[in-house]
Amino acid sequence: MLDLIDRKIISLLRQDGGASAGRVGERVGLSTSAAHRRVKLLETGGFIRGYKARLSPEARGNPSTVFVSVTLKDQTQETLSKFEAALARCDQIEEAHLMSGESDYLVKLAVRSDQSFEQVHRDVLARLPGVQRLVSQFSIRTIVDAE
Repeated sequence: MLDLIDRKIISLLRQDGGASAGRVGERVGLSTSAAHRRVKLLETGGFIRGYKARLSPEARGNPSTVFVSVTLKDQTQETLSKFEAALARCDQIEEAHLMSGESDYLVKLAVRSDQSFEQVHRDVLARLPGVQRLVSQFSIRTIVDAE
C-alpha cells in the first residue's frame, strides 16, 4: 500500500525521472538515503516500471499523431492474440488499447514527417491480421502531454 510520501515520490519522478535521491528527499522531507531506499522499494514493488528520455519532436522525426479505431472481424482469442502480437512489432505505434464500445482497439500512431500516412495505412495497418475496419483521426494539437 502506498502512503503519502510514496505518492509524493511517484509524482515527483513522473515529472522528473532523472531526479537524484538528494533532490527527491529534499522535496518530500526525507534524507538522501531514506529517499533512495523508498525509490528502490517502489521500483522492486513494480510501482515504478522504468525511466525514459523525453525526446523533442525534431529528435522523433517531427511526427504527426494519428488515432486509429480498429474493428476486428471477430473477437476470438486467436484473432485478438494475432492482432496484438502484430501490433507489438510495429515501430510507428506508440500506444494501443483494447476498448469497450464501438471499436475493438484504439491505436496511437506517430507518423514521421518523412513518411506518409497513406503508406503506413497501406503497408502497416491494413495488413494487421483480423482487421475489418479502420477509422483514422489526426491530432491537430496536443493540449496535455502525458509524458
